Amino acid sequence: MSQADPHITITCAPCCWGVDDVANPNLPGWQKVLDEAAAAGFGGLELGPYGYMPLDVETVGAALQERALSIVAGTIFDDLVNPANRDNLLRQTREICAFITALPAPVRHDRQRFPAPYLTVMDWGHDERDFAAGHSDRAPRLSDDAWAGMVENIRAISDCARDEYDVRATIHPHAGGYIEFEDELERLTVDIGPDVAGLCLDTGHLAYAGMDPVASLRRYWDRLDYIHFKDIDPTVFDRVMGEKIRFFEACAEGVMCPIGQGNIDYPAIRALLSELGYAGYITIEQERDPRNADGVLGDLAASRAFLARTGF
Repeated sequence: MSQADPHITITCAPCCWGVDDVANPNLPGWQKVLDEAAAAGFGGLELGPYGYMPLDVETVGAALQERALSIVAGTIFDDLVNPANRDNLLRQTREICAFITALPAPVRHDRQRFPAPYLTVMDWGHDERDFAAGHSDRAPRLSDDAWAGMVENIRAISDCARDEYDVRATIHPHAGGYIEFEDELERLTVDIGPDVAGLCLDTGHLAYAGMDPVASLRRYWDRLDYIHFKDIDPTVFDRVMGEKIRFFEACAEGVMCPIGQGNIDYPAIRALLSELGYAGYITIEQERDPRNADGVLGDLAASRAFLARTGF
């Protein structure tokens, strides 16, 4: 077995239990997610989508403390494009950042660029892109004006998080949003400087969008503050790419699998992160239908065991 890296802590996220849409009637209770995250051996997890866990420091803080868990990131998962959504985005930013910074801070690792908790920022809510997830050739792109409006929303979120709460915003390219493909990621890093926000790159979303995760992690290394890990079942992926299907419908079909059981080269990612000296948090995500949440503990155990063998 490889030696675990003391500079990296592996965490998880509520999406492993199928928690993505807070309106979904099948979501497990947040206490169950905390129970099972702790039972699976994790010391930390993400907050999950806005509205899932109550933003009550006393209640959630006590529940985290009882389970020896910390919150490593909050999430903005919303329409970043519409200028009329600015007030809503900033309200979420303030509520989330006030909450996560009132909790005990996660451990900061040597060489970690910015302290956790982070604010992970993702665009979402556009049918025309959701049905084109993974298909760069058919996905419509924003006009220059619409792109500029999205950038201004991202700047407003990031500036608010930094200036009011000392929280680092990390922008997360996400399948089915308007920041997904290589041209959009490249444009984003030009328009949003490192003084404004960093990147949270997700190996699964990079691969889903047709990028090589190893090459992308290397290319954007100087902007990389936080990482998500997932893996892709190639058989399911090939099938759903031939269907008219939303991204989370593809996840419900099982396109995301335990790490090490898919087609992403994690030994190469381990070698790259060792070479470059990544330090901080890596969060496992395996989106699923919450009605299939009975398989979470087994899948997380498989992912953790594989990552441990790979040196994480």
